[in-house]
Amino acid sequence: MNPSLSIYDNLGGAEGVRAIIEAFYPRVYKDPLLSPLFPEDMEPVKEKQFMFLSQFFGGPSLFSDAYGHPMLRARHMKFPVTEERAEAWLSCMAGALTDAGIEEPLRSIILNRLSGPAHHFVNTP
Repeated sequence: MNPSLSIYDNLGGAEGVRAIIEAFYPRVYKDPLLSPLFPEDMEPVKEKQFMFLSQFFGGPSLFSDAYGHPMLRARHMKFPVTEERAEAWLSCMAGALTDAGIEEPLRSIILNRLSGPAHHFVNTP
């Protein structure tokens, strides 16, 4: 890992972000807490996630260019997000990072960076 580069660049750019997304969503489908929140057709969700994570990790502003300010909490308010679901989401992401071959310390940096937003979305006891 090169600390002078963005997370996006350390991942290898778009290809690295895509690898994470492709490893992440099969885990979401299998998770009993998360799968009910997602549509059957995951392709649009995967594309939005790719666009968002690219931007969030310091790459091009794909999400904002297409949809405006992310307003993530507002966009997730229609879903009952509990602490358990936030942790399940992070667990799926941790597994996806491993599956995509992301090594330490980058793996921990990414999970730490995603932990704040994941818990910020909690809107249901």
